[in-house]
Amino acid sequence: MSTAPASAGLQVRQLALRFGGVHAIRDVSFDVAPGEIFAIIGPNGAGKTSVFNVITRVFDPTAGSVLFGGVDLIGLPRHRVVEQGIARTFQNIELFEGATVLDNLMLGCHRFARESFWGQCLWTPKVRQTEAQLRAHVEDVIDLLDLAPHRNTLITGLPYGVRKVVELARALATRPQVLLLDEPASGLNPEETRDLAFWIEDIRSDLGMTVVMVEHDMSLVSEVADRVLCMNLGEVLSTGTPAQVQSDPKVIAAYLGSTDS
Repeated sequence: MSTAPASAGLQVRQLALRFGGVHAIRDVSFDVAPGEIFAIIGPNGAGKTSVFNVITRVFDPTAGSVLFGGVDLIGLPRHRVVEQGIARTFQNIELFEGATVLDNLMLGCHRFARESFWGQCLWTPKVRQTEAQLRAHVEDVIDLLDLAPHRNTLITGLPYGVRKVVELARALATRPQVLLLDEPASGLNPEETRDLAFWIEDIRSDLGMTVVMVEHDMSLVSEVADRVLCMNLGEVLSTGTPAQVQSDPKVIAAYLGSTDS
């Protein structure tokens, strides 16, 4: 599987998002270095997924900027974000259930198919060559994530844990520089979570990708994350190593729970 180009840093500056009188995000700023595994944690409703939704243009922010590779993503239409080298997964799995695993992954390669409409209709040699190259790339992703036994299985017939892996694989099929994982361990059993930890490390070390994940599983965060940002009520509480953040009194009170009476 080919590696991603050397990735630029991701810079989030003074991000704000308001729905009427509700502030989902308040003045959130952080940097993610190239090749870093960066985790965003916090209780439910902290604004973690809202940050992802702004980065990927699902929501328009009230204020702030998201800079990547010298481009402010906030100024782009939604479909152009993946072209900049950013891919994501979702809390709620978003796959085409009536299609096979292979077909779902091939859909992840859509940004590389640049042949004309008529060329695709006529199935020209150039189109066939591109299709073969994309298929080879998808097969590499399938091998990386041990999805070979499910290659031709319809999504609707797969268990939840495998579906989570398929969604990760589809994001990888876009050859991103930055991979956003929204609660990747949610619903996984301990063995599946261990596999996920290995894959995240491989994605960084072997493919050269930067990983940003929103996650509640603190054992996974502690194992793979270089740095952690904790949010609460839309604001940044603490940033540092997993150990530093978990020992921060503000984080203990807001996220892990306080024993104070």
